[in-house]
Amino acid sequence: MNANTKRIVLCIIDFFQIVLCGLITCALLKYCSPIVNVSIADFYYSTIVFSFFFISTMAILGVYKQIVRYSSLSDLLNYFASICIASFIYFLLVLFENYTLVFGPELSKVYSLFFCFLTCISIIASRVIYMQIYAFMRSKGYTEGERTMIIGAGQACKDLVVEMKYSRAYIPVCIIDDNKANISRSIEGVCVVGTTNDIVEMCIKYRVQRIFLAMPSLDTETRHRIMTQCIQTNCRIKQIPSIRDAVSNENLLNQTVELNVEDLLGRDAVTLDNTDFSSLIKDKICLVTGGGGSIGSELCRQIAKHSPKQLIILDICENGAYELQQELMMNFGSSLDIVTLIASIRDYSRLNQIFRKYRPEIVFHAAAHKHVPMMEVSPSEAVKNNIVGTLNLATLADYYRVRKFIMISTDKAVNPTNVMGASKRCCEMIMQYMSQEKSETEFITTRFGNVLGSNGSVIPLFCKQIENGLPVTVTHPDIIRYFMTIPEAVSLVLTASMMAKGGEIFVLDMGQPVKITTLAENLIKMYGKVPYKDVPIVFSGLRPGEKLFEELLMNEEGLKNTRNKKLFIGNQIEIDSDSFMRNLSELKTAAMNNDDEEIVELLLKVVPTFTHNN
Repeated sequence: MNANTKRIVLCIIDFFQIVLCGLITCALLKYCSPIVNVSIADFYYSTIVFSFFFISTMAILGVYKQIVRYSSLSDLLNYFASICIASFIYFLLVLFENYTLVFGPELSKVYSLFFCFLTCISIIASRVIYMQIYAFMRSKGYTEGERTMIIGAGQACKDLVVEMKYSRAYIPVCIIDDNKANISRSIEGVCVVGTTNDIVEMCIKYRVQRIFLAMPSLDTETRHRIMTQCIQTNCRIKQIPSIRDAVSNENLLNQTVELNVEDLLGRDAVTLDNTDFSSLIKDKICLVTGGGGSIGSELCRQIAKHSPKQLIILDICENGAYELQQELMMNFGSSLDIVTLIASIRDYSRLNQIFRKYRPEIVFHAAAHKHVPMMEVSPSEAVKNNIVGTLNLATLADYYRVRKFIMISTDKAVNPTNVMGASKRCCEMIMQYMSQEKSETEFITTRFGNVLGSNGSVIPLFCKQIENGLPVTVTHPDIIRYFMTIPEAVSLVLTASMMAKGGEIFVLDMGQPVKITTLAENLIKMYGKVPYKDVPIVFSGLRPGEKLFEELLMNEEGLKNTRNKKLFIGNQIEIDSDSFMRNLSELKTAAMNNDDEEIVELLLKVVPTFTHNN
């Protein structure tokens, strides 16, 4: 049935309701006044007059364009206004035109008032009854869509329920809220049935298939507790964005995201003191290498918020750099001076040109090859990009008197067992060497664990495997890793930039390491599937250069506390300048000759803690 046919049917139904209301009104008047004698013709005449005004007014006000089963309170008020306007016009005819209808002047006024009142009640009641029947059928699963639980009985919940009524994809069947005063109350016809402690029980009772977390301002501890409950249900989980990320002109349902990888961390997010970031960044020329990558792009976003004099995005990949440039231009407009440059950090001449022209005051060095197995088969590329690229940047930073140079390293640089880790440890040694040489530039290292959701992280790979119906591949059942979120990583970089004096290695306390198998199991559950049943987990064996666990500090570094109990500093290690620079020169030559065997031998020589597993 098309829309026009439905409107005609609704008009006919309204007409018969008006006729019924007229009959009831006549019957009541006859009962109350036995002298009334009404002919059938006169009755139909008066009813048709009222019906004409009523249905015409409803049509003009757009009532028949509404979808009845999705009517809201405002729609019902529109019905009421339409009836009142039609009734008012009808009553004016009776009052001023001496339109006596069939009852005489006085009874016609009584008839008109009662007729209008009864019609108003009848029309609105019919709509409400239809809406309730439709809602009941949806809640019992008689219509299509996933049976949905919403956590949080606030405005976001109300907006979601209203939008779900217009969507065939979801059927809201229950609401969860920790305010016990809300239990047994309803929002848009959906009942609040329990607290977050009842999530698992209510999912079973109401046969829930999908959970929406409608609490955008949750603290990390509460969010983690709720997500732990949700993961036990095997329901698919979505959540609305934070207030900061929400798009005001778009439906909330369209903005919901499938999952938040940060909730898989198993610990509270680390909060570092960021009160001084503005004094670090404001009116400074900032250069970010690898600006199009996951860490580099977030660094650029945070830097842009603190009014730099100029932000220079440098990357070898044009796509990521371009997308970030467009995003920042849309968000900050002409208030942010952005320069986007495509360049390789291997090219000393090109870098020299950039430093000479733009004179950066702060350099954030995020560009690197980070993929362990790929660097194992291409050692020369690890040396060219990671070691030679870092040396190029550090040398130019020293020459052009850059104020601060912050390099991003990895926990794989600690007692490395692979080429990538050894190359990053060599980069750390370059930072310490430059600092040891009494440079005017403060050279700083920040050491990360694995970054959740970053390029090369296991999370995107696991997600693709689950979404494509493939087994999730884990290298070893006992492999563990330290994880941090992208905001934590960027916060560490900026905080270290403020605190550093030069030569330090800053390390974030990331709590206990996470077992990758557990991470995969929880991720599968967040997709509403059962691990090992719906989605197999296959153990593929350790890849070249991988080890079961990573470390954050080497024994010789030691630990030094900072004013933030979650942030530590590794002590500077003395570098033999002459032998170190000689070894770097040999490494560069071997890399340019693509001599992989020589490269590994030289890395073993340069990095004493390197033990190569191949």
